[in-house]
Amino acid sequence: MKFENWIVRGFDRDSAVNLVRNGFNPLVAVILASRGFITTEEAAPMLSDDITNLYDPFLLRDMDKAVARIMQAVRDHERVVVFGDYDVDGMTSSCIMYEFLTSLGLECSVYIPGRLDEGYGLNIPAIDYLSEQGASLIVTVDCGITAVEETLHAKNLGIDIVITDHHECKAELPDAVAVIDPKREDCTYPNRNLAGVGVAFKVICALAGKDRLQEMLTKYCELVALGTIADVVSVRGENRTLIRTGINYLSKTRRPGLIHLFKETGLDSKRLTTGSIGFAIAPRLNAAGRMGCPDLSVRLLTTTDPREAENIAEELCNLNNERRNLVTSIFDEAVEILDKTKVPGPIVLAKRGWYQGVMGIVAARIAEMHMLPTIMICIDENGIGRGSCRSFGRFQLYSALESCSDLLVNFGGHEMAAGLTIKEEDIPEFIQRFQDLYHDMIQIPPVPTLHIDLEVKKPGLLSLDNLEAATILEPFGNGNPAPLLCIKNAVLTQLIPVGGGAHTKVRINKFGESFDGIFFSKTIQELGVRTGDHVDVAFEPQINEFRGRKSVQMLLMDMKYHEN
Repeated sequence: MKFENWIVRGFDRDSAVNLVRNGFNPLVAVILASRGFITTEEAAPMLSDDITNLYDPFLLRDMDKAVARIMQAVRDHERVVVFGDYDVDGMTSSCIMYEFLTSLGLECSVYIPGRLDEGYGLNIPAIDYLSEQGASLIVTVDCGITAVEETLHAKNLGIDIVITDHHECKAELPDAVAVIDPKREDCTYPNRNLAGVGVAFKVICALAGKDRLQEMLTKYCELVALGTIADVVSVRGENRTLIRTGINYLSKTRRPGLIHLFKETGLDSKRLTTGSIGFAIAPRLNAAGRMGCPDLSVRLLTTTDPREAENIAEELCNLNNERRNLVTSIFDEAVEILDKTKVPGPIVLAKRGWYQGVMGIVAARIAEMHMLPTIMICIDENGIGRGSCRSFGRFQLYSALESCSDLLVNFGGHEMAAGLTIKEEDIPEFIQRFQDLYHDMIQIPPVPTLHIDLEVKKPGLLSLDNLEAATILEPFGNGNPAPLLCIKNAVLTQLIPVGGGAHTKVRINKFGESFDGIFFSKTIQELGVRTGDHVDVAFEPQINEFRGRKSVQMLLMDMKYHEN
């Protein structure tokens, strides 16, 4: 079927019993035990959203310098620019920094570079423009950590730079007033996995003072959660607290832009999850940046005018539809190219005329389809290629790009996703070297593998009460995936096409009980099974609510014939 290999971790029974005796729900206990949390002390942080989990922002290196420089700008009534990025992480970072600095009385504006004409991060033409506008301080959010030349240029123009970022650092850091990045080698901050908006929030908290932490969470944590979820960073520890707290505030948001975006997407704000935010809200906010008008999302998130919010929310949804059409067109073209080409290793496709704003989405889809790192490069009329890179499996993408840096005009990002700029004539040599690095690093090609928490051997484990108790494990995401369970040797009793045949509703019988499930994007023909077959199913347990009635449902990930 979809996955060639199932790995069922299982759990230590004594550890699970110990957790139950200490007050943990049975389903929660076995899931935590399967993930290696075998004592109460180890398991408790996975369930806690206490704000005391948040670390002191001054543990971030250069935070004292950043606070001192910004407060100087307040005293001297300077003109400050928040320089952000065109993705959700960058836009939410820009919004919270702008709103807070404005609240201090600063003359402040937001500058988001155009994805298509400027590219990612600080750039010299933008700095020249901001200098002409009278800016004396630029605070970057979600960018800047590799902007050595640009920072020097700003310094020569008399503009100070405070950098706040979370991307991987190169050997040389920019000569800025302050460089705040938890990934700095000389930074001992306990959480290296903050999103860009998380770093920006830490700066705000440092400026506000520790006595105002709750106030800062109330005002900004909903945007911190949005950016953190969209950037797919780890949802453990401090990030978990920020996301879980932020989702709570999102459910009762007063921001007109978010209220109308929820309406446009049909989401119930009272039942938000990381999944619904990641698949419904984030793409629409991202669409503005991908389609060349990132200011739309910034305006949506900061406006206090309900009519403006309604119009922008509608426009973002229209842009998202345009984005989808572009993705489909370029993806189909890429698949056609690959169908005619033997793929010996990582995929690098380059072409003139492709739309750069959606290259990352296409690269991610191609990487998943072929289980290979993928780089999609759009070449402009001047022979300059801008590429979006997505890794797969254990391949260290950023490290590989570092090894090819002599062929690149610029690059940045992290081990799973990055961006690059390259001259067209250097692409063939880059492809060869990139493929050689992949084969040196990855000796055994990955196979589609499903990592399952445990096998369900007692029907009571899937009770409605247990599933409701297991919501305490949320938010799910990187580092804390949704529980994945399996039932083996069940009898398939029902197969029903739904959604015009695109999806399949399933019923199985095991332990003398029936369990209902849904398999999205799989037709009955694609499943290749028949009623009466003995099957193994892998699924995420969910609560389905229909007409006020709750029931247990399996969100199926895979199904295969049971082997005796």
